[in-house]
Amino acid sequence: MQLLQRNVLAGKRELDFGRNRRGCVAKRLRDVARLTFYSGVGGEERSVSVSNRSNGKGVDLQAQTAVVTGGGRGIGRAIALALAEAGARVAVLSRTHGEVAETAGTIEEAGGRAQAYLADVTDAPAIRAAVARIEQSLGGVDVWVNNAAQAGPIRPFEETEVDEWWRTMEVNLRGPVLCTRTVLPGMIARRRGRIINIVSSAIPIPYFSSYSTGKTALVRFTETIAEETKRHGIRMFALGPGTVRTAMSEHSLYSLEGQKWLPWFGRIFERGLDVPAERAAQYVVKLASGRADRLTGRFLSIFDDLDVLLGGMAEIEANDLYSLRVRKLEGTGAAPALTAIHAEAMKAATQ
Repeated sequence: MQLLQRNVLAGKRELDFGRNRRGCVAKRLRDVARLTFYSGVGGEERSVSVSNRSNGKGVDLQAQTAVVTGGGRGIGRAIALALAEAGARVAVLSRTHGEVAETAGTIEEAGGRAQAYLADVTDAPAIRAAVARIEQSLGGVDVWVNNAAQAGPIRPFEETEVDEWWRTMEVNLRGPVLCTRTVLPGMIARRRGRIINIVSSAIPIPYFSSYSTGKTALVRFTETIAEETKRHGIRMFALGPGTVRTAMSEHSLYSLEGQKWLPWFGRIFERGLDVPAERAAQYVVKLASGRADRLTGRFLSIFDDLDVLLGGMAEIEANDLYSLRVRKLEGTGAAPALTAIHAEAMKAATQ
């Protein structure tokens, strides 16, 4: 009995230590991690503190392994820091050694656990090798965030080289597809996993066609694979992060082509309508927690209140809201019989 009591007390002390350690890690990350965005040509350097915690506060991702592509800077860096603060083991993946090493180092110095991995998301063998190393070192992947992206050409399509246009599709669409295909088998075997795809508004943006097309296709990919995999315990989300001041947005703001073809873009910043990367990061933490699993496959935005959405699931499901759909004049759509067959197919696929 005395031995049992000693073991119980020791276990309690260990649990208390674990809780205290998580609190220390979170505090250190709040204290030391600052998100710095460089405005490039003609802009100012701006830092945004990560001390303003709200959306993801209280989430515990202890014992989970998370991977963030493009995690060395901007939104990806903010997501990696937020996941680490919530207790996750974080794999920071990017093509740039200095950036991923700095992000992982910041997490480690704060007492969290993170590792840096070099890989191009369009290189299938490199992604397979990275996932194998991550799972060997940090454990099976529970959360995968497809964040890596590039802006691509900004000009009329008829003036754009197709190879340049398609390279952006390779990064923004094929990259997430390759990563998802690589990580899904392990998630399905464990019957758990969440994949979060960072997308955009899915509206047509003239002179920015490659980026717009790739991100919109990623929304549809999310919807489709979410339907296929939810019976295996997998949840997928497409998340619009809002307009954030990053190296990519700076290019659209200050490059000659951006100023010529996207002159309206600067007004978002002039009117203070941009948001800090931290806001998207905390939304990702919420999705990673499992709180919003009923919204799997949906196209969400950081401006969406998850409590409101979860409270309106009956309406969302009945009207297929927060998804890509074509709206038509009443009476001009597909025949009711064809619509019924499509509905039956969707139902059968998820059973």
